[in-house]
Amino acid sequence: MKNLLIFTLLIILATGCKNNNNGDSVASAERPAIAREIAKANGLDKFNDVEQINFTFNVKVQDSLRSQRSWQWKPETDEVTLTENNTSTTYKRDGELNEDEKSADQKFINDTYWLLFPYQLVWSDADISKEENATAPISGEKMDKLTVSYTGDGGYTPGDTYDIYYDDDLILREWVYKAADGNREMATTWENYEDFNGLKIAKNHKSPDGSFELFFDDIAVK
Repeated sequence: MKNLLIFTLLIILATGCKNNNNGDSVASAERPAIAREIAKANGLDKFNDVEQINFTFNVKVQDSLRSQRSWQWKPETDEVTLTENNTSTTYKRDGELNEDEKSADQKFINDTYWLLFPYQLVWSDADISKEENATAPISGEKMDKLTVSYTGDGGYTPGDTYDIYYDDDLILREWVYKAADGNREMATTWENYEDFNGLKIAKNHKSPDGSFELFFDDIAVK
């Protein structure tokens, strides 16, 4: 039951957010300067040079692969192609979406939040607050923390919150997802970073006991 709950959390994680994903900033009186500093430390300034991002999103629970989907995203035109279960769907995010496209887009937002969350500190419409010298939930180490709250009416399931823990280099190391209903919560690591043409991407995320792992492969940034 615990593993099923974790997998269910994965499906809804990050879909509650107002999302730009086009490189534009969203102004917010509540947004501290550190949010942009973290985004820039993770390669935000290089994003405007990106023509296309390819990646495959994978989820393992107890060493069993539960989900796998491949993406091709062209940020300039916001054209997205999802390949899942040997079926491909291509759509543009700036237009009217049919039901199949909405289903794909919900997965896209989820998967790109895991891939590029540091940029969402600038791109998306969220209230952000800072706490210094907080205790990280997995390692128990002292790190600074940002609480990122989506309280607006937009998105697929508004009201979600993320506590992100970052090191002195402004790199995310752990986070906790908290669902809007207050009954669901999940902590994972941010690890195995690699630089893809200036974009710093954590390729692996694991639960405290290691029974859940979300990872990316086939990453290409053009």
